[in-house]
Amino acid sequence: MAAADEKQSNNRFEEVDETEKYPLLIRIYGVVSIIAGGIQVVAFILAMLAVFFGDVDFSELEPHTVTTLVIGIIALVLSVILSAMFVVLGVRLLRGKRKRAALICNIMIAIEVIVMICHFMLTGLSRELIAPGVNMIILIALQTYSDPALHQERRLHRRLHELEWRSEVEDGTLGLDTTGKGYIKLNFFNLFWIFVVACVAGLVVEVIWHMIVVDPGVYQDRAGLLYGPFSPIYGVGAVLMTIALNRFHKKSPILIFLVSAVIGGAFEYFVSWFMQVAFGIVAWDYSGTFLNINGRTNFMFMCMWGVLGLLWVKFATPLLLKLVNKIPWNLRYVVTSICTVFMVIDCVLTLAALDCWYERAAGTMDYEYPTAIESFCNENYDDEFMENRFQSMTMNPDNASRAS
Repeated sequence: MAAADEKQSNNRFEEVDETEKYPLLIRIYGVVSIIAGGIQVVAFILAMLAVFFGDVDFSELEPHTVTTLVIGIIALVLSVILSAMFVVLGVRLLRGKRKRAALICNIMIAIEVIVMICHFMLTGLSRELIAPGVNMIILIALQTYSDPALHQERRLHRRLHELEWRSEVEDGTLGLDTTGKGYIKLNFFNLFWIFVVACVAGLVVEVIWHMIVVDPGVYQDRAGLLYGPFSPIYGVGAVLMTIALNRFHKKSPILIFLVSAVIGGAFEYFVSWFMQVAFGIVAWDYSGTFLNINGRTNFMFMCMWGVLGLLWVKFATPLLLKLVNKIPWNLRYVVTSICTVFMVIDCVLTLAALDCWYERAAGTMDYEYPTAIESFCNENYDDEFMENRFQSMTMNPDNASRAS
């Protein structure tokens, strides 16, 4: 009888609650989202009508101005899409649709990241980033709270001893996707540690590659952040590949290789373009190499991305899952939270330091009335520090497409 009750309890617990009434505060946020999103969509429509019936001449724009205009339009259109999605999100929150609310939050977070990147390329580290930054923090918190799988995991934490799942925790299999749709669960915990480990591993591989192939015997610091042995391009690349290939971990190695090559090459191209447009920085240039695309990526490195993706999916991910699950269950969220805060601070400081480096090189730095962050960066991350830390980067502000 006891065994039957336990089995019934387990089955009941395994069912993910997709509909559950939200607390009053979140429902109020849902109402605000509907109102604010609706107003912004209407305002955009009116603005577009004004432009459509107005007399605007784009023919005399210079190339950099055209690039700036295109980026601005992309940011505006995505902002309107976000406004419309806020209305949809508000409705989901009021109706208590957890799964759909979490899905919408995921899409909105991705769009918000693109909007912030566009704003950063246009204005640098400015006030334009505050609103989307706050929105993204709220959306991440809301997604985490709404996600039925994470909601279930929190219940698992409280009832671990009761359901006797300690053996599964100790075996390091909690991160596995038990639905069979993929290899691992694509939650924040797993993806964050994939990002961190790939940042370090990618940096090590790149440094070794440079010392052996590019400039034999010469060490060059290839780090991408101010502090720590991290190269975020590999971290983000690994996360993208994990998300894209999680369902294909049992597929043909050739398929995995090809998808990894395309994803890696496209991401490498985007990062190169972003660094140049936002800062005038050239971190690598493959011009003159076989099948290069504007010098931003080429055939050889796309093949390398393909090999790395194949190794990552087939071998590295299972080892990483075992390694991460060595973190004690009662400490894993604390450790992850502390490391997340460090990584966010490191990334934000890096962007701020790069932005100040650009302003100093472009001659646009306001030394008489600098902001607090500009004063901090000028004092601690001067040109000599930046050139020594980011040894593979060269900056030419004339290559950037800043609005100011």
